[in-house]
Amino acid sequence: METSLLIAAAEPDDYEWCARLMAATEPWITLRRNLEGCRVALGRPGTELFVARNENRAAGFILIAPYGLAGSPYIASIAVAEEARGQGIGSQLLRFAEEHFAGRGHLFLLVSSFNQGAQQLYRRHGYESVGELHDYVVPGHSELILHKRLP
Repeated sequence: METSLLIAAAEPDDYEWCARLMAATEPWITLRRNLEGCRVALGRPGTELFVARNENRAAGFILIAPYGLAGSPYIASIAVAEEARGQGIGSQLLRFAEEHFAGRGHLFLLVSSFNQGAQQLYRRHGYESVGELHDYVVPGHSELILHKRLP
């Protein structure tokens, strides 16, 4: 069952909420990204942050770099608040990004090798593995490069 959401560009006050969500959630815990690192990632130049709201309450976010990988859009981060998981919010955030970049041809993302749940989500939405970065962030774990061709 999917929750009805409004997904819109983040407001200035949203950045701290998103950083705290990231810092307290996998995969960022295993990737050793602390709160300050999450703040930096969310404010990185060349990225756009969108927040999903359910009845005016933040439920998740997606961070996108419009020209992130070889000039193609790249999903840098996606997260859903613990209390909002299992309601289709991750799927809606993915569809939002795909619609936002319709006509651009390609959409990329990285997913950690240990993050099985996220891998399943992305594969259900048609993302395919195109590469692997061994020991990229944390020794012993890979980052899988996933791609989806957009209409």
